[in-house]
Amino acid sequence: MLLPMPRATADELALRVHLALATMRAGVGSVRDAQTLTQTMILTGFIAEAGYGAATYEQLVVAEAAISAAFDRGRDTGKWRLDERAASLFAEIITTYDEQLRQAPLWAVAEASERLDRFQAGEAYRRT
Repeated sequence: MLLPMPRATADELALRVHLALATMRAGVGSVRDAQTLTQTMILTGFIAEAGYGAATYEQLVVAEAAISAAFDRGRDTGKWRLDERAASLFAEIITTYDEQLRQAPLWAVAEASERLDRFQAGEAYRRT
């Protein structure tokens, strides 16, 4: 748990996120792609709070507003996309996430995943 996750696992996780961003950027995304980006944004923040990565609270707040707008637009129009500004912001977050998966110890990633599960189950978010 003190070492980073195996490279093949990290690459597989990162690929899913990169594909979600590419489809949302191209305007052919889906609710699943938006959910993937949202989960990645939250995980990146949690892992950064553990001391791995340079995601800021302010950056994540802006990203949250952007993905929220994408959810609203997707539900209203059926078009799941991110504008270029939002896509660029998520590209930065995903770059951080890639680095975290390759460098952070497995315990930090596992702990972040557990926090995400609790968050999705309805527990209030507590910034540490």
